[in-house]
Amino acid sequence: MRRWNRWVTDDEGSAALEFITVGLILLVPLVYLISALGVIQEQTLGVEAAARHTARVISLAPDAQTALARSEQVLAGIVDEYGLDADDVEITMSCAPARSDCPTAGATVTITVLTRVPLPLMPDLFGLDRSTAIPVEASAVQKISRLWGGG
Repeated sequence: MRRWNRWVTDDEGSAALEFITVGLILLVPLVYLISALGVIQEQTLGVEAAARHTARVISLAPDAQTALARSEQVLAGIVDEYGLDADDVEITMSCAPARSDCPTAGATVTITVLTRVPLPLMPDLFGLDRSTAIPVEASAVQKISRLWGGG
């Protein structure tokens, strides 16, 4: 009976086991959270840059065709630089006051860019990567000159 009592009260070596167990339980989710937040932050900065620079390029272009060509180049560069998925990036443009042709001289152009950020290490199984993706959206507004498109 005495041997059993000594085995129960002996704590030698249990601190290392407790540290490893608690470390795995707490540190693995913490590392995943940090990496997921990093991916989301990178994509958020990319979407914001895409909206801001596209609006700026459109307002500074001399005419509508040049604005379209330059905005596509800027968007392609930002998608490449920030690692955005080009298939998931949606861009919309609206003008105020609303007219049939947008952009137009004197209008205020609003560019909205939307994408979905897949969480890291999510498998493609059963569409889990699509259902856990986080939507990220940014808008930018730029005033177009009254002399825009005049040549």
